Amino acid sequence: MSALQTTGLGISFGAFHAVADVNLSLEPGARQALIGPNGAGKTTLINLLTGIYRPSAGSIRMNGQDITAWPADRRARSGLARTFQINTLFPGLTPLLSVVLAIHEREGQGATWWRPYIRSTAAFDEAHALLRRLRLDALANVPVAELAYGKQRLLEIALALAARPRILLLDEPAAGVPEDESGELFDVIAELPEDISVLFIEHDMKLVFRFARRISVLVAGRILTEGSPAEIGHDPRVREVYLGKTHISLQKEPAHV
Repeated sequence: MSALQTTGLGISFGAFHAVADVNLSLEPGARQALIGPNGAGKTTLINLLTGIYRPSAGSIRMNGQDITAWPADRRARSGLARTFQINTLFPGLTPLLSVVLAIHEREGQGATWWRPYIRSTAAFDEAHALLRRLRLDALANVPVAELAYGKQRLLEIALALAARPRILLLDEPAAGVPEDESGELFDVIAELPEDISVLFIEHDMKLVFRFARRISVLVAGRILTEGSPAEIGHDPRVREVYLGKTHISLQKEPAHV
């Protein structure tokens, strides 16, 4: 059974078909990339999967259950988490308090987090463990505004993981991150537990071919093709539409996952 599956999924804005007839399957434990040129509909598809947009056609199933009509908050409570292209952090908080707040939100205490969190040792212990997993423990008490951008993106993943998801959707996690930091970011993603299925949008093809086990190519709102990194890297349609005609070697970067 797929962790997440769409059948004939689509959405239109007036006469414009932003996503059309998408059949996408994310398997348990997946490390799957969603690539495509700018304007292909990748973020729109993520918004459909997470319930921000209502589809005009098709269905979405999570672990076999039809969630097409579920609102975003119900999908999140059921184990579907995401990050965004643009940083959504509170610059005045520290990573530690940011994660503690996310934990309280998960427990339904977000509106009153400021009262119990000081004494909530369990929340702090969990937050420290998450920060260690994402290599942020040494920065736990540094204001978010003072973190390097790559560390801020890692913190966003930590906040998503605080919801204890089984499916994690990452919308361009390396966007704006310097090249010397993006590798570490994806190293951390590669180390996530195998019981979390990951679908990520990414434009850096070196990162895609290094970390993805499966790649889906979206063009003009439709899935052009899917396959292993080797299959996608040598598909002439993909090179023509997305990668240009430059051949990408898959031999130089060993896979980490």
